Amino acid sequence: MRYISTRGRTAPMAFSDVLLMGLAPDGGLMLPETYPTIEAATLEQWRVLSYPELAFAIMRLFVEDIPEADLRDIITRTYTPAVFGSEAITPVRTLSDGIKILELSNGPTLAFKDIAMQFLGNAFEYVLKQRGERITIIGATSGDTGSAAEYALRGKDNVEVFMLSPHGKMSDFQRAQMYSLTDANVHNIAIEGMFDDCQDIVKALQQDAAFKAKHNLSTVNSINWGRILAQIVYYFKGYFAATADNSERVSFCVPSGNFGNICAGHIAREMGLPIDRLMVATNENDVLHEFFSTGNYRPRRAAQTFVTSSPSMDISKASNFERFIYLLLQKNSEDVTRLWNDVASGQGFGLPDNLAEISERYGFISGKSTHTDRVMTIREVYQTDGELIDPHTADGVGVARRLRKPNETVICAETALPAKFAETIFEAVGDVSIPRPQASVGLEDLPQHVLVLANDANLVKAEIDKLTPSN
Repeated sequence: MRYISTRGRTAPMAFSDVLLMGLAPDGGLMLPETYPTIEAATLEQWRVLSYPELAFAIMRLFVEDIPEADLRDIITRTYTPAVFGSEAITPVRTLSDGIKILELSNGPTLAFKDIAMQFLGNAFEYVLKQRGERITIIGATSGDTGSAAEYALRGKDNVEVFMLSPHGKMSDFQRAQMYSLTDANVHNIAIEGMFDDCQDIVKALQQDAAFKAKHNLSTVNSINWGRILAQIVYYFKGYFAATADNSERVSFCVPSGNFGNICAGHIAREMGLPIDRLMVATNENDVLHEFFSTGNYRPRRAAQTFVTSSPSMDISKASNFERFIYLLLQKNSEDVTRLWNDVASGQGFGLPDNLAEISERYGFISGKSTHTDRVMTIREVYQTDGELIDPHTADGVGVARRLRKPNETVICAETALPAKFAETIFEAVGDVSIPRPQASVGLEDLPQHVLVLANDANLVKAEIDKLTPSN
C-alpha cells in the first residue's frame, strides 16, 4: 500500500511517512493509490470482531511498514474501556422514531475526534521512537479537534503541539478543555478571526518547505491520512451494530464542516460496506450543502462565515473535500490542481454535470440545519426519548428526519456530548441537569493559558521558533 497526492507531484510514500507529514509537499492531500475491496466472506468474518480486532483487520490493509505485532499493540492500547467507557467503544442506540445514533463521544474530550486522535497520538509516539526523531504538530480547531489532539498528545515524548483556535468563537466548555491544560508540550494560540483563518495559517506553514523541515512540522487536522484511516473503522462497526446480517443496507447522516468524518464513510462505502446513502448535514455555513445540491463549490471568506450554535461546523473551506473531488474527476491531478488554484484565488468551481454521478454512483445527498432547527430537534428528542443530544448531532438528526425514505435505516454520527454546549441545551429544554463525566466537573473554573495573536502566519511562526528546538 503506497500513498500518493491529489496534486500528483509527490513521489509515492509509505504509511509512516504520510502519518508524520500531514499536507503533501505539492499542497495536495495524501491518500492510498487504491482502496482495498472487502469481499462478502471477509465482511462476514469481521461482523463478530471486537472493536480493537476490527480496527486491526482494517488498518493492516493500509499500513504495511509497521510490523503487525506493533500495529496490534498500538491499536490495543488505544481502544480500551478505560479510555472509551465500554467494550463496544462506539455503541449504537435507537431513538423512538427509528433513527439510530452511533455514539462516538465517550472518549476523554467527549467528542468524536477522540476516536481517531487517540490512535494518532500512540502512532506518532511509536514512529518517532523508531526513527529517533521529534515532531512539531501545528493544528487548527473550530472546537473539538484541538482538545482531542491535546489530550492525545499531552506529555508524549518528542512531540510539541501548537493548536490554533478562533478567538472567542468556541463554547465555554471547549475553551476550558483546551486552555486549562498545563502540559509543557502543549501551546494554545487564539487567532483573531474564524476557523478558516486558522486553517489557512496551518496550510501556509505546511507549504513553507524550509520552515516545515526546520521543525519537522506535521498536523493532526483531518488532512492527516492517519485520522481518516482510524475513522473508517467505526463505520464498519456501526453498520454491524445496526444490522442483523450483511444483506441489509444502511445510510449514514454525518454533521459536516470540514468533510473529514464523512470522507471516512465515503471510503468505507468504496471498500464495499453496504452503505446506501451518505447524508451531509451542514449548519448555516452550508458550502457543502450548496455543492451537493447544485454542483457549485463556493468557499467563503471569514467575514462571510456565520458564528453558530454548532460551532465545530463553522467552516467555509472543507479541507478534506479534495480527496472526494480527486476520485470524482477520475484521479486527474491536473484538474484537481486547477480547481484548487481557483479555490485559493477565491473563485470556487462548478461541477453541475457531475450531480447525477455524485448522487447515484457515490450516494451523496445533503441538508441544511439552522439554529431554530437544531433547538427544535434537541427539544423533540428530549420530549420523546428523555435524552439530550448536542447541537451538531441535532443538525444530523434533523436532516436525517427530513431526508429519510420509508423503511430506510439511518445511522447518525454523534459529534459530542451535550455537556459541551450547555447554553444551547438550556435554550432548547430549560434549566435541566446535563450529565457530564466526573473528570470534567469544575473544568470551566480552572485557570486558562492561551496566547492571542492577530491573523498573521508570521506571528505563529515566530512563536514556534521561540518555543521549539530546531531539528
